[in-house]
Amino acid sequence: MSTSPSQNAIIFSWLLWGIMFNTGLCSFDTRCNQQDMHALLNFKQGVTDPSAVLSSWTTQLDCCHWKGVICSNITSRVTRITLPCSTTLPSYRDENDKSHCLTGSIHLSLLLVELEFLDYLDLGNNDFLALQFDYLHNHNCRNLSIATSSHSQCVNSSTLSHLDLSLNWNLDINNLKWLPYISSLEYLNLRAIDLSKESNWLQLVTMLPSLSVLNMCDCVLKDLSLSLQYANFTALQVLDLSLNEFRSELPKWLFNLSSTVYILDLSYNSLIGHLPKDLLNLRELEDLFMPANNFDGPIPDWLGEFKHLKTLDLEANMFSGSIPTNLGNLSTLITLSVASNPLTGVVSERNFAKLSKLKLLYIYSYSTLIFDFDSDWIPPFQLEELWLGFSNPDFPAWLYTQRSVESLTILQSSFEASHKFWNFVSTISQVRMQDNLIDGNMSNVLLNSTFIALSSNGLKGCLPQLSPNVVFVMLSNNSLSGELSPLLCGHNVSNGKNNLLYLDISFNNLSGGLTNCWKNWKSLVAIHLGSNNLSGKIPPSLGFLSNLTSFHLHENKLHGDIPPSLHNCRSLLVFNVRNNQLSGNIPDWISQGVLALQLRSNHFSGKISTQICEMSSLIVLDIAQNTISGDIPSCFGNIKTLLFNNVSRHKLSFEFPSLRPGRYYFSADSLELVTKGQVLEYEKNLHFMTLIDMSSNNLSGTIPPQMFSLIGLHSLNLSNNKLAGEIPNEIGNMKNLESLDFSTNQLGGEIPHSLSTLSFLSYLNLSFNDLIGKIPSGTQLQGFTPLSYMGNHDLCGPPLTKICFQDDKHKDTEHEDGNQSEFLPWFYIGMKSGFVTGFLGVCCAIFLNKKLRHAFFKFLYDLRYRLHAVVVINMNPFR
Repeated sequence: MSTSPSQNAIIFSWLLWGIMFNTGLCSFDTRCNQQDMHALLNFKQGVTDPSAVLSSWTTQLDCCHWKGVICSNITSRVTRITLPCSTTLPSYRDENDKSHCLTGSIHLSLLLVELEFLDYLDLGNNDFLALQFDYLHNHNCRNLSIATSSHSQCVNSSTLSHLDLSLNWNLDINNLKWLPYISSLEYLNLRAIDLSKESNWLQLVTMLPSLSVLNMCDCVLKDLSLSLQYANFTALQVLDLSLNEFRSELPKWLFNLSSTVYILDLSYNSLIGHLPKDLLNLRELEDLFMPANNFDGPIPDWLGEFKHLKTLDLEANMFSGSIPTNLGNLSTLITLSVASNPLTGVVSERNFAKLSKLKLLYIYSYSTLIFDFDSDWIPPFQLEELWLGFSNPDFPAWLYTQRSVESLTILQSSFEASHKFWNFVSTISQVRMQDNLIDGNMSNVLLNSTFIALSSNGLKGCLPQLSPNVVFVMLSNNSLSGELSPLLCGHNVSNGKNNLLYLDISFNNLSGGLTNCWKNWKSLVAIHLGSNNLSGKIPPSLGFLSNLTSFHLHENKLHGDIPPSLHNCRSLLVFNVRNNQLSGNIPDWISQGVLALQLRSNHFSGKISTQICEMSSLIVLDIAQNTISGDIPSCFGNIKTLLFNNVSRHKLSFEFPSLRPGRYYFSADSLELVTKGQVLEYEKNLHFMTLIDMSSNNLSGTIPPQMFSLIGLHSLNLSNNKLAGEIPNEIGNMKNLESLDFSTNQLGGEIPHSLSTLSFLSYLNLSFNDLIGKIPSGTQLQGFTPLSYMGNHDLCGPPLTKICFQDDKHKDTEHEDGNQSEFLPWFYIGMKSGFVTGFLGVCCAIFLNKKLRHAFFKFLYDLRYRLHAVVVINMNPFR
């Protein structure tokens, strides 16, 4: 079809205008619509903005130039609002700090009606608390949480196609009945919002005819609607239901979708059963994520029939048997993960025959996988990530052909680490080889990886050298020996260009001093040197580590005072020097933000400084088994985190980003704590533990009542001291207390009745004190054994065998008639003495008077005769 010159001119002018417009050479003066501006200002009123993100939202500035607001260049109407909060995962805690993010209420109904052209709304990763979708003051719409026919004109009140409310952890959404009123939605992301109260979620989201992407990851969903045969998804392409609480088989509606699904993520649930072959109905599937469920049976060989599959992730299930060779036909596959399943059998090159595009391979079994590869085999792929577990004695030769590997994980394998192996490892950015039996000497090895974890391997020799590229190194639980100085003070580290954040060489055989070269490692955030044979003093140069958050020196032979230079470690959160020979006073310079302070089993002396009470974030204070004296300060009620239950939502762990987006390697901090009468290791659950242990010292005085305002405390141990006075009745305030030990002190008085109200108390030791009276009744205190109360000689009542003779009722009687109680004993004494006196008087009269004596003996003779006659008659059978 031909066009005239005039038509060509018009077309050319339109193309030229489009180019100029899109490149910014031509633009119009965008003026904010007044209705849109008022709607945005009303939205702002319901929002709390701690870091002034919305400071530009003022009438003095055109709303099209406000932060996060985008207007149409043609209509000047607001089309987009993008206000996601930017957070960076900190290196030591596992949750983002959202104190600077937007919070308050989201007036969603107001936005959707008044912003008539709003197409895109992103409020993700903030800290909003409420979603309001219950009143529209326009279009005669009322309560949208109640579906009635009168609301039909509200259906098209919004052109919104993209809604992202994800990662607002505290957002309270009771139901999703408002969703169908945004019928234009194509993208919906509600990740990490608690939707456990909405049981009808599936039926509601299927009422969105244009929905293409649905992300309901980590929403506490429980019902997969197994009875439903069909789900009316007509446009769905991406479905993410991972990290929920489904405990069933896969639902039938999943295989009967009329739309073309490309991505299906059901990972980290509790799904059960065999994988049904109906899954092949999703023939266009490109990414199938099923890890961390309870699927069992063999890995189906029909999985090899998918023509477009790029990701197959079956990690961490209960699949058994061998890996089917049909998986080797998936020529489009980029990621294959069958790790952490009880698989058996032989793995050879046939399993990877056509996988030329493979980049990520995870193949590891809790059982026995035998690698039987041809020694000359060269794979058709070049991997970027590799996770292996094998039982062969030799390292697979084909691995040396992989020149693009950025991440290598080897678990529970046994092989000899040759010089060639360490050269291969030095080219890999992230190396994780834990719980193996690697025969290797580290004395002449240079570690070059950014992240390297070699714990629990039996490695021997001296410490290896570290290149400036190393950020995270974990060599714990090996057989390494020698001193620290070659690692910390070598000529290659004196230039100060080191980037090391995390150093863990605990549980080895290292000896010598701590050296004084720490100024070369100023970037360090975590140091773990515990359970070695290190000696000497703590060097002052550790004060250069201003970023240090976690410091473990436990179970060594260190002595002397803790140097005051550590005052510069203002970021310190965990300080653990238990089981050494350190002395001096408890340091009063410790960071006020410290979470755990463990000084037990040393030679610390002096008094407890009130400075400890200023550690407002403290959850663990362990100063047991020292020679600390004086009173317990009354200011313990100032430790704010212990005033409430669930004091810490942060796990004490070091996070390190993996190459895969959204995934992290982490190493959890751990402490050995004495609670409930035993030594327990707290690792991943350390942030849940709250403890004060001052046992086995020389503390005196009374227990301050202020200590019992620490409602969040789980374990309190003041045993083996010289504490006196009574147990304050305020102890009943500690509703979350699980372990209480006041044994071997000089406490007196009665056990307060309020102690019997502590329903979580599972361990109690009040033995060897001077407690008196009856043990308060109730199932709580009577449920403990007599050992909890032994050594208190004046205690009585169950569970002790000593009976309280004067119960409460008897005591009341005594108080009512006290004179009678005092009279009765003397009355009985008088009766006894009077009887004795009278009896002796009669005897004397008889024996002194002859006539009386004769009459008395005659009376006895007659009495004897009568008694004899009675006996004879009673014994005669013929009477």
